Amino acid sequence: MTHRKYAITNDGNGLVPIVEFDGPALEFDFPGLRVGVAEYAEGPTGCTVIEFPRGSTGLSDVRGGSVATVLTFREGWVDAVCLAGGSVYGLEAAAGVSAELLARKNYDTDWMNIAIVSGAVIYDFNRFRTNRAVYPDKLLGRAALRAAREGSFPLGPRGAGACATVGKWLGAPYELERAGQGAACYRDGDSRVAVFTVVNAVGGLVDRSGGAVRGHRDETTGRRSRMRDATPPRNEPTGGNTTLTVVVVNQSLEVRQLRQLARQVHSSMARAIEPFHTLHDGDVLYAIATNQIGDSPLGYAGLAHVASELAWDAVLTSF
Repeated sequence: MTHRKYAITNDGNGLVPIVEFDGPALEFDFPGLRVGVAEYAEGPTGCTVIEFPRGSTGLSDVRGGSVATVLTFREGWVDAVCLAGGSVYGLEAAAGVSAELLARKNYDTDWMNIAIVSGAVIYDFNRFRTNRAVYPDKLLGRAALRAAREGSFPLGPRGAGACATVGKWLGAPYELERAGQGAACYRDGDSRVAVFTVVNAVGGLVDRSGGAVRGHRDETTGRRSRMRDATPPRNEPTGGNTTLTVVVVNQSLEVRQLRQLARQVHSSMARAIEPFHTLHDGDVLYAIATNQIGDSPLGYAGLAHVASELAWDAVLTSF
């Protein structure tokens, strides 16, 4: 058996995290919510950290058939969510976020002061990689948290979405395309709703007019196809696909409301990603309430509707 060797790996090569980026970004107003992004250019691969103010509560909605997560199948207190490339190896980035939070707490390990960081990953070892031996590690997770700031989220092939792709279900002549991470935010008085997503789906992306806009592209004609307009594939698509989403509201919600919000928003994303939640995807959505205000002026139903529409917007800003 021959083994492919790489000159650069995470082990002893002095990788330097990149934490400042040019290009498109969503500028948003959500006090207390901080976003940090870090990448290794040698991959390229990266991680995206979303940090919450003290008192946030969260839970997850897991729908994909190929999931890789840490501290996800739970509900309750959460300090941050770390999304990363690198498949299961990238879960190490979440440990880096936890380590950085421990340092900030002056290494206080009191039971009620333990940092809770949920993490999930995408498989980004694809043909857009220059090096498949590099993955988001503990150092990169710490760098992303250190770089976290309010009000800005890099869009496209950045952070966890540095080598994300979509449109891998249909075979020849259709090809996959680059995607990345997207976001959208809403404000109404003191009320805030934000959605962040990393789109690495086996399916293609659909806009609000029903057109195929990313993935499943015919290289000869340049046209993209929706599933309903193409011959169903006879072979199973390749694995290594996942869409990761974080929905954040600054209202206080009961666990029952938060759980249903997660389900509703996650289900709504099937309008934008076709198909969604397949056996070959690792789709996970985190719903977080930062508990900064009481009831939303939208009411619960309005809040869930807005979050669902924002999720579609976020997908469409991922490329």
